[in-house]
Amino acid sequence: MTVDELVARNAEARGGLAKVEAIRTLKAEGKLRFGGQFELGLTQYQRAPDSLRMEASLQGLTLVQAWDGHEAWQISPFEGRKDPERMSADDARELADAAPIAGSLIGARERGATLEYLGTEDVDGTDAYKLKVTLKNGDIEYVYLDPDHFLEIRMVAQRLVRGTRVESTTDYGDYEQVAGVYFPFSIATQSRAGGQQSQTTIERAEANVPIDDSLFAFPAAHAGAGK
Repeated sequence: MTVDELVARNAEARGGLAKVEAIRTLKAEGKLRFGGQFELGLTQYQRAPDSLRMEASLQGLTLVQAWDGHEAWQISPFEGRKDPERMSADDARELADAAPIAGSLIGARERGATLEYLGTEDVDGTDAYKLKVTLKNGDIEYVYLDPDHFLEIRMVAQRLVRGTRVESTTDYGDYEQVAGVYFPFSIATQSRAGGQQSQTTIERAEANVPIDDSLFAFPAAHAGAGK
């Protein structure tokens, strides 16, 4: 198998390239659990080519993190900060990397990434295909495809944050169709830095819903702050 063959198989498994590219926006709702202790209501918005907004709510407070394709910002009420704040370029990397609707592989080269096939590797008893994706910003993602279905089952990300390479592992499962395209509805992430764990469970998702630019942009009322 070559890189091109694996990416093509992945696109076919997801529902076909035409259906994937036809999804211009995606709204997903569900639950976000941290460390098995806190469960938050989750709403996530994505818009092609690379805008993302995540809202996590608990007891009347809502954490917001957003990336508009150029800069990232957040509202952190759980840390006592209720006004929007711009995020540093390093802190924004994870948001930016997660923004493409189709994931890491489909359209990767068009986004300036390079891909390399590294053979197979065991993932919890499955001899998975392993691909290395070097993003335009220098971050590295190792993507593992199930050998039978060619869907992503794991991604190991390495990002440079304040001079330190930070690694996280994300496992994907419970694929469901949205507008004819398969998306993982179960996403479990563990970071090596501090051993932080999170579990995202998507309960419903809808494609091509109207989403205004303002949802991703730094709020206009605070536009002069933090510059």
